[in-house]
Amino acid sequence: MADGVEEATDVLLEEKKESSPSSNVETEFNGDNPEKSEKRKLLESWLNKIMRIKISDGRTLIGSFLCTDQDRNIILGSCQEFVGSSDEKEEPRILGLAMVPGKHIVSIEVDVE
Repeated sequence: MADGVEEATDVLLEEKKESSPSSNVETEFNGDNPEKSEKRKLLESWLNKIMRIKISDGRTLIGSFLCTDQDRNIILGSCQEFVGSSDEKEEPRILGLAMVPGKHIVSIEVDVE
């Protein structure tokens, strides 16, 4: 994942800061705010891409990005869990479909290839 990796943590953090009650949701979908629509397009471009998420307890989760929400929770499909670094030669634990709480996410990398 080294060559085609994009750091995604900042985009998700900005989405959280800018999310607000449902009054702005309609504006976002109508495209009245070009900055939000660009960030939304970026998130949509990551759908079904492989993500590497490091969480606060030191584990790394690698799986296919399926969705996120206003609290930065992320759903990964075909997810594998690595304790410590995912670069080490260890057997992953197969999780399948996994929800990663946004408050525990330390960093996110997206394989853009």
